[in-house]
Amino acid sequence: MSEILAAARFIHEHRRALRRLPLLDAALRPRDEPEAYAVQEVLHDLLALADEGKQAGHKIGCTTPVMQAFLGIANPCAGGVLDRDVHHSPALLRYGDYVRVGVECEIAVLLEADLPAEGAPYDRDSVASAVGACTPALELVDDRYMNYAEFDTPTLIADDFFACGCVLGEPVRPWRALDLPSVVGITTINAAEVGRGRGADVMGHPFTALAWLANQLAARGQSLRGGQFVLTGSIVATQWVAPGDHVVARIQGLGQVEARFEG
Repeated sequence: MSEILAAARFIHEHRRALRRLPLLDAALRPRDEPEAYAVQEVLHDLLALADEGKQAGHKIGCTTPVMQAFLGIANPCAGGVLDRDVHHSPALLRYGDYVRVGVECEIAVLLEADLPAEGAPYDRDSVASAVGACTPALELVDDRYMNYAEFDTPTLIADDFFACGCVLGEPVRPWRALDLPSVVGITTINAAEVGRGRGADVMGHPFTALAWLANQLAARGQSLRGGQFVLTGSIVATQWVAPGDHVVARIQGLGQVEARFEG
């Protein structure tokens, strides 16, 4: 436990100071993904103790081929999103609040009921009853690493896998009327399209990603809670933004979400 706490403290210090995180010493580096999630949990405790926010939702990374290819990681990875970092569209964000900020176009799921650990294993059909609404979302990601291409996956997980917030759109409660795998999402920056994808890119169905997260938490004796949200994964490759950029993510049937980054 002392190594887990030391690793969480090291990551926390760098995040708080907006300093790029170097490769962790071998003694601090999580040995595998279970240990990485243990570091992540302690990191969340440190953030809450420092009054820097409590976890309001979850993000899942690398659920789509485009993002697996972008990062060179073949399996989903989860992180937390703090309540202070949740914004609503249209959002005006300060570019200087991040190290190197990027955006991802996602389908977010808003839960109205728990998915308890004892209910696992879940699949995409069994999680659907807990979904109250879906919404378009921009996940905000921060490249706060010396060189993320050199980082091992457990270390990225320990640091919430790039998570630094999100911008949520209006909840769509009649989501059952939509064929979520077929919906098309498009990202534009300053009115120019920079990428598009489909709901099916997320593990065949966005709820498959939701079930993956519920099962992953259940394996650690934890539950997904009603009132939380889940960012199911980017259907467009990460786009790094510049000061002044205006970003819009449109998802067919769900509407759009937008953010502007002031310099």
